[in-house]
Amino acid sequence: MTGRRIGIGVIGAGAMGAYHVNALAGSVPGAEVVAVHDADWERAGHVATACGATVMESVEALLGDVRVEAVLVASPDPTHAEMVLACLAAEKSVLCEKPLATDPDDARRVIDAEIAGGRKRVQVGFMRRYDPGFTELKATLDSGAIGAPRVVHCVHRNRSPYPGITATAIVRNSMIHELDVLRWILGAEITSIDVQTGTSVDPQGPQLATIRIGEVLASIEVSVNARYGYDVRCEVVGDCGTATLLAPSAVRTQIAGVDAVPITPGFVARFGAAYLAQLRDWVEGVRTGTVRGPTAWDGFMAELVAGSAVEALGTGVRQQVWSPERPALYA
Repeated sequence: MTGRRIGIGVIGAGAMGAYHVNALAGSVPGAEVVAVHDADWERAGHVATACGATVMESVEALLGDVRVEAVLVASPDPTHAEMVLACLAAEKSVLCEKPLATDPDDARRVIDAEIAGGRKRVQVGFMRRYDPGFTELKATLDSGAIGAPRVVHCVHRNRSPYPGITATAIVRNSMIHELDVLRWILGAEITSIDVQTGTSVDPQGPQLATIRIGEVLASIEVSVNARYGYDVRCEVVGDCGTATLLAPSAVRTQIAGVDAVPITPGFVARFGAAYLAQLRDWVEGVRTGTVRGPTAWDGFMAELVAGSAVEALGTGVRQQVWSPERPALYA
């Protein structure tokens, strides 16, 4: 990347916010983190000090700082839509961690605000679109090498849950990655979804979704307490072959009668390269006045499906997913 540096403000200094700040400051030459805000003043101070940024006492102060040209939103999920709307009102470019919102109506408010502003400013953090494995999988499907896709199997297992996670949050914070991946690799919209859980007493229990997307059937297994490590898989079955996402290459050992391949401990280890590619692409997009990655429309559509998934989980009834007409801004 060449040219002027982009002043970045970061809202949210928790684990993801801190990770992004460190990546922006150390690995994205065209970016400069100039302001950080978090409801926890001390936490914001630690993150800001590490990169020489200013701690801001409020979102309004951060957005009002003339040095801030673009904003990365990494605050708690339920605040995302509110933060993005404030950024749009201040005419700032935004990279919003997924989900864009935790309610389809709030996600639609973001769409309406962006359309009213006359240009795309919002990118959503579906970083798997930048992962080398997923991009190769999509290229394989696009090439026609396995024929028309018929079935997709997705697996998403976390080593351990974050504190306070609920069954609904599993859909909107974890499964939503797969909901976006399916739309992206297949180039079609999800039309129906059913979600079941194997236990009625454990809100953090595994979930299994069955989906129809165009002429394709798909399954998504999500577990936030797999314990053995962080494991993401995807297999596409076509009418003349299959394509399978392989785990990142690692050293396989055979020692003392054990044949073993290491499993990544968490999502940062697995998708670190994707996160960094996402940040670099976002900053270049800000520089050129474009949104180069997943748009607010992608965030809205994923949340629309997630809303139906939550309804299916709560009622035990398969839900049809309404697909609104895509506005011209996102054509």
